[in-house]
Amino acid sequence: MATPQPRSNVAQIPAYVPGKPPTVQEGLTSYKLSSNENPYPPLPGVVEAATGAVATMNRYPDMGSSALYAALAARLEVPESDLALGTGSVALIYQVLGSFCDAGDEVVYAWRSFEAYPIAVAAAGATSVQVPVTAEGRHDLDAMLAAITDRTKVVFVCTPNNPTGPSVTQSELDAFIAAVPSHVVVVVDEAYVEFVRMDDAVDGVATYRGHENVVLFRTFSKAYGLAGFRVGYAVAHAPIASALRAVSLPFGVNAVAQAAAIASLEAEDDLLERVEALAEERTRVQAALAEQGWQLPASQGNFVWFALGDRSMELAAAADAVGITVRPFAGEGVRVTIGEPEGNDRLIDVAAHFRP
Repeated sequence: MATPQPRSNVAQIPAYVPGKPPTVQEGLTSYKLSSNENPYPPLPGVVEAATGAVATMNRYPDMGSSALYAALAARLEVPESDLALGTGSVALIYQVLGSFCDAGDEVVYAWRSFEAYPIAVAAAGATSVQVPVTAEGRHDLDAMLAAITDRTKVVFVCTPNNPTGPSVTQSELDAFIAAVPSHVVVVVDEAYVEFVRMDDAVDGVATYRGHENVVLFRTFSKAYGLAGFRVGYAVAHAPIASALRAVSLPFGVNAVAQAAAIASLEAEDDLLERVEALAEERTRVQAALAEQGWQLPASQGNFVWFALGDRSMELAAAADAVGITVRPFAGEGVRVTIGEPEGNDRLIDVAAHFRP
């Protein structure tokens, strides 16, 4: 008897592997360093704003997210028509592919990079074109340009790159975009932009202003500490932003998330203090690992990358044994979030046993 069959591409969708919670070790405080979460509690005023929104949970959220759009437009100095919201930047990936890719169209991105890219591409029925990162974990932009064909519809540039850490420079990005055909959408995925501390850093908003085919992705999940509420936004010229809004899930960004995001924007001074503290902690951890002999990629995110290859799962197990959970990619490497200092110190101790 015939049974319903999903589209053929559904079977090709790889599973997303989330960062797992830490294993409880008796006598030890556990630390989750596997999901690039902000270790600080919510910003001042955010809990109160979220609680106020909870009180009206019997009502639908503002489907137009009007207050949040207005707050973002004011903060970024862009027209509201150039904004599109999604339930985290992951949803925006689905939205841009759903807007611009037909079955068989190609999507170019670095690899290894954000794990959601191949999942979303497969779900859209498109074809992934993965371009290996360099030995330093950086985007090989020349190779990515060479990979663009007549079938290419979207290119993702993840900067800082998750999970390896390096960012592209503005000069590199400008040269790349100038060489990409103008009909190809270039997504500049800046989920970790607040943590960048480097010369010639990318100015995503200025880049979007100068190119009609550029889409900027940002999120409230990382620096702003709203990972549990799922709010991301895209900045693009109106025709692209309109397409992203057209395919978005109605009422996707819920009322509590909208209220929390607005309150987080209002508490940005406190946010920047916390981000600076995490950047300083990242520097401390990187320096300690360098003293052990590690030559890690120059991470600009809130994480570091150990390219351990076949020993990746071994390091993850050793970390778990001392109450910290990291994110291994079997056969490739291990990404570790910069979290609380005690958890970071345990990572440094574990890493000493794996020094190159």
